Amino acid sequence: MNDTKNRTPCTLDAPPVAELLTRLFADADASDAQLRATFGALSREERARRMGDPHADYRQFYRSANKHYLAVAPATARLLYMLARATGARAIVEFGTSFGVSTIHLAAALRDNGGGRLVGTDLEPSKVARARENLAAAGLADLVDVREGDALETLARDLPETIDLVLLDGHKPLYLRILELVAPRLRAGACVVADNADASPEYVARVRSAGGGYLSVPFADDVELSIKL
Repeated sequence: MNDTKNRTPCTLDAPPVAELLTRLFADADASDAQLRATFGALSREERARRMGDPHADYRQFYRSANKHYLAVAPATARLLYMLARATGARAIVEFGTSFGVSTIHLAAALRDNGGGRLVGTDLEPSKVARARENLAAAGLADLVDVREGDALETLARDLPETIDLVLLDGHKPLYLRILELVAPRLRAGACVVADNADASPEYVARVRSAGGGYLSVPFADDVELSIKL
């Protein structure tokens, strides 16, 4: 039986989103080559230690990295879209928008789910501007509120009453504090995805703790996927 007419279209695979993402991932590879070369010489443990240093001046680091995408891997980006679609997400929060690569995947899922709201945030003004431009080019800007500033402030106000999915991809030592900010609004079954989770051991310990209210497993090399029980 041919059910083509009943299939929901995948915004990721259609213009203008597909072409835009191809370009953005290529740009991310090029712009982050120097950063990868620097970290590539380090062991995974040392890389995680540096990213997870709670005493590091993260404002200075993200200002100095304003040319770097720091984007999630393509497989992780695709996972985000799939999780948002599978859960029927209508309300999403993103910590660490950068140039908007992951944001486009999440907003595309909202579009295909019939609409919703994504609240994103980034410290760096130039990245916020670029993310907004990319979302507009993707035709998804109407679904996204990208806030400029420290996430401990921008995500402390005016969030959706109930949150279906959270992406953590900013300063790693803040993961646990951001989770605590949004936790009261997470619905049962909500997904929390933490990129580079190995750089935030306190966060990993929290979501994996017995009786802690989450079910959590590692995904790929350094992504932690959790659901709210």
